[in-house]
Parts: sequence; C-alpha cells; structure tokens
Amino acid sequence: MASLNDIPRELPSALLRSTEFIEACRVRDFGRIFQLMYRKAGIPQGRIAVLCDLTPGRVGDVVQGRRGISSIDVIERISDGLRIPGALLGLAHRPWELPSQVVVQPPSPAPSGEEPVRTTRRSTDLDDVLAVTDEADVTPSTVSALRSFITDYWRQDDAHGGALLRPAVVGQLRHVQRLLRRGDAHSLKADLQAIEAELARLAGWAYFDARQYSKAQAYFTEALASARDSGDRQFVANVLSCMSLQATYEEEPNEAVSLAQAAQDAARDTPDSALVMSMLYMREAFAQAVLRDGAACQRAVSRANRHFEHANGKEAPAWVRYFDETKLIVDTGIAFAQLGKPQEAEPLIAEGLRRENDAQQRGNQQRGRAFHAFWLASTQLRRGDLSQACDAATMALDLASAINSPRVTAHVRDFHAQLRPYAREAPVIAFEAHMRKMLT
Repeated sequence: MASLNDIPRELPSALLRSTEFIEACRVRDFGRIFQLMYRKAGIPQGRIAVLCDLTPGRVGDVVQGRRGISSIDVIERISDGLRIPGALLGLAHRPWELPSQVVVQPPSPAPSGEEPVRTTRRSTDLDDVLAVTDEADVTPSTVSALRSFITDYWRQDDAHGGALLRPAVVGQLRHVQRLLRRGDAHSLKADLQAIEAELARLAGWAYFDARQYSKAQAYFTEALASARDSGDRQFVANVLSCMSLQATYEEEPNEAVSLAQAAQDAARDTPDSALVMSMLYMREAFAQAVLRDGAACQRAVSRANRHFEHANGKEAPAWVRYFDETKLIVDTGIAFAQLGKPQEAEPLIAEGLRRENDAQQRGNQQRGRAFHAFWLASTQLRRGDLSQACDAATMALDLASAINSPRVTAHVRDFHAQLRPYAREAPVIAFEAHMRKMLT
C-alpha cells in the first residue's frame, strides 16, 4: 500500500488539460494513462505500482498492452493513487477531491474571550473591573487615536476579511461606551457618539462577513441607535444600507428594498449627499434585481449614475469614498448579473476588475476583487464560456487564499455547485485541482 508521503498532491495542470490524457481516461486506456503519467508527471511505472497497490509486473503488462483493467475497485485505486479526478474516469467525485473548506460550516461560537451581543445598547458588565483602565483624561488626541484605529480596522477587513476582527472591534466599542458614561467626556460627546456608531457598524459588518447574521443584525441595530443619537442622518443611511445588503444575502429582497429606500429618505437633502445617494441607489438596485424587477432595477441604476455625476469633485463622508467610478461600474454589472442579464453584466464586471487589478496599490481591495472575480466567473458560465469562467474563478481563488471570510468561502461553494453539469470537462478538472491546492 502507498504511504501518505508517496501520494502526489496534484497532477500537473497541463496534464489534466491535455486532450490526449482526457481521451485516454475517457476510454480507460490505462496503458496510455500510465505512459503519460511518466512522460508528463514524472511518475515511473514502479511508483505507479506502489501508489495503485498493483504489482510492477501488472503495470508493465498494462503498458505493453498485454493486459487491461476493468475492475471498478482497481479503477478507483488508480484514481485515488494517482490523483486522477473521478469524473475523467467516469467515476463520482472521489473523497479527496472536495476539500472540507468548500462546505460552509454552521456559525461557530464567538471567539474565546469575546463579549457576547447585548440585548441593550449599553454594557454595564465589567465596569468596576475595567474602570481602572479608563482613568486617563478624554482629550481630542483620544478621539484622533480612536478614529485612526477605525481606519486601520477597515483596512484590515478589506485585506484579510472581517472574521478575525470581531474581538478587537467589540472590545473597542465597549471601551468607547464606557468613556461616554464619564462626566469628563461631555465636551467630546458628539465625537465619541460618532465613533461609537462607526465601531458598532464595523462590528456588525465583521459578523456579516462571518455569516453570523443574527449577531450582525444586533450590532447594526446598535449602530443605528448611536447614529440617531448623534444626529448624523447620513450615517443612519449608511447603517441602513448595510442592513439592506445583509437582507439581500439572506434572500429577503422585499426587506432589502425597504431598507435601501429608508436609507435614501434618511440621507436625502443632507449636505454633500450626492455620493452617498449614488451608493444607496445601487443598494436598491441589488435588491430589485434579486426580486427580478427589471424596470425598478434599471431606474435605481440610472439614479445611482446620475447622483454619481453630481458628486464629481464634491466633499463626501470618508466612509463612502470607496464608492468610486470603478465600484459604480462593477456594481452595475453585478446588479445586471443578479437580474439574469449576463450579456450586459460581463463587460462591466470585467472592466471594473481590470481597473482594480491595474491599481497601483494591489494589496488593497483583496476581498472585493475576489468577490468580483467570482461574479465574473459566474456570469461567463451563464454565457456558456466554461474555459474563461474557470480561469476567472481560479484568479478569485488566488485572491481569496489569504482572506478569512466565510462569505468568500460561500462564493467558492456556490460557483463550484454551478460546475456540476460540466464535471468531466478539462477546465473544470483543472479548476478543482487548483481549488484543492489552495483550500487544503
């Protein structure tokens, strides 16, 4: 029997895509398969015998054409030993082909040491213990440092996913809430309330990215209350837009439309709101697309574009500046893809992704680029271009490999499920091999 150290991790992609190899597998010409294994993968007959639990003599006879192989048990041993995908040999997927990470697991408990979600907005637990850490005066430099932390949290979220940020963000949120209860913070109350709202939104977003939607909803609700306390209507709209996006993910498009429209009402006629309104109309477009309301989706997209034109060069809150022309283009493509219009969607998503990949700071937008690449792959698949779709999905896997984001994992799972009808096609075989390499 082969040892684990003997088993090849993956066959070369060129071999898996080879027409000669695919045809040999299709007709189960194991003599030709073994020859190609040596020529293109460097696996000699002796090692083939060990890996497949065959005698060297039998392997030699097969190569020389003196014997054939028809036993399903032996064919399965060859598939498993040489890592030939089952679909190429007319078998079901072998157990080693699908890494467990592709299957999205149920929400996990909160990380060790993390504070559970409160049913009330203000935490009173631990105050006596932690009060000694809050003795320093609350000054403008305190506010500046907290805002700097938030900027860094968002950068980390974008580059690595939000799942790992939850303990730090929740801890910082509770710290700010303790500061707000202190008498000496009165002169900076408005600043601290704004920071409280932003941290609560960030906590909600981190749980949303971890696909723990109930906790995300609790923190978004907390952020909404804090934003209303601070009187910031645009930030109220921002939180509502996050809740709208989550409702879209949870397949509640009617709720998503209502939340997006409530966000528009909150931000409407506020100063310098053009870019905010553009983003909010795009949120509505996503929800209308899921509802398959083409006319409403197109109206929302048109309004998003019109407000974006008015926003050119004008001031906008820092939290919405990510919504640039590239983001508008790619989001319009995604809305059309959700609407079931791959012909219109593909060039927009491809152009947005090209701009993102050409950006000078390639380390940024890691998760966003992975999402957009998966959307491009899905759209190309709907258009019938299997090879390009698998190439785009391979790029998405490369981008996603350094991200701790269950939402990205869910996209991997969803796209892989779309490939089932094409399991024996060479591009799919190569993509699955790359998926195993990246996720195991």
